[in-house]
Amino acid sequence: MRVLVTGHKGYIGTVMVPMLLADGHDVVGMDSELFGEDCLLGETEPQIPEFKMDVREVDSKDLEGFDAVIHLANLSNDPLGSLNPSLTYEINYHGSVKLAAAAKRAGVGLFIHSSSCSMYGAAGDAILDESAEFNPVTPYAKSKVLTEQAVSAMAGDGFSPVFLRNATAYGVSPKLRGDLVLNNLTGWAFTTGKVLILSDGTPWRPIIHIEDISRAFMAVLNAPREVVHNEAFNVAVPGENYQVRDLAAMVEEIVPGSKVEYAADGGPDPRCYRVDTSKIEKLLPDFKPQWTARKGVEELYKAYKENNLTEEDLNGTRFQRIRHIEHKQETGEVDSTLRWTSSTDEGELAPESELISSGSNR
Repeated sequence: MRVLVTGHKGYIGTVMVPMLLADGHDVVGMDSELFGEDCLLGETEPQIPEFKMDVREVDSKDLEGFDAVIHLANLSNDPLGSLNPSLTYEINYHGSVKLAAAAKRAGVGLFIHSSSCSMYGAAGDAILDESAEFNPVTPYAKSKVLTEQAVSAMAGDGFSPVFLRNATAYGVSPKLRGDLVLNNLTGWAFTTGKVLILSDGTPWRPIIHIEDISRAFMAVLNAPREVVHNEAFNVAVPGENYQVRDLAAMVEEIVPGSKVEYAADGGPDPRCYRVDTSKIEKLLPDFKPQWTARKGVEELYKAYKENNLTEEDLNGTRFQRIRHIEHKQETGEVDSTLRWTSSTDEGELAPESELISSGSNR
């Protein structure tokens, strides 16, 4: 299929794109490039044809000729979403709805939205399937609920939206995020010897490796349209619902010399949910997760050692999304709406001479 991936230079996108190419798809990227080479973890990004473009500026003509859109580009976590809630809704909600509408007008048949299990929010100990009520706590989670509701209403002949409600992501990426729970706990353990828990350790989280998230998207691309049309799936791994304190104990076991500590101001976190995975197991048998949390900690620890990760890297502008954005705003490179202040060639597909051929994507 010819596939457009928004946010292809982000945390998940830089891992997903090579997997899509290996699966035989023709892939084009779209990214505003807020997180540039200063956010790299020792690896280079995949080189594919791309639009340097904010999803808020997309027109249907930009999407003509694509069979599917994989929509990853969003303000990506709760602290960043809370930085400016109105901006979160503008990008994550209004921008996503505009993109979906443009895709439908352009004749794109499949629109796969990267949603989130955080929509379930303050759910306690219950194990939730896709029919569970939403109880979002943060602007980020609320934006996901609104997007699903609006885009679902667009479904019809010739346009099939699909909503993949990802569990909390972890894993090594060329565009590492240090603000995700397992990445963060392992990072603290490696750089300081403290497995620092910022809450009271009791919240439940389903977690999943970003390669397995990518496998879920590929399973949708390869599934019969009638199976996935206007459906939502919890994207998680059976048996991989954990309390934060259990993840911390796992990190303590794996990272030599580390010890679990609780932040002095840590307290209960209202974001607490566990999810059921029976629907995706039944309807998308091609989705075969390969990772466990323990393997993920081992991978992260190895990558942190190989790249000499420092505490400043982990908690500064390099791998903390909110601090990176704040720094870009302080230096005047990005304005209050998260648009670049300097002129760019937005909307132009990069010339072939600037691309590295990957064989299967042309």
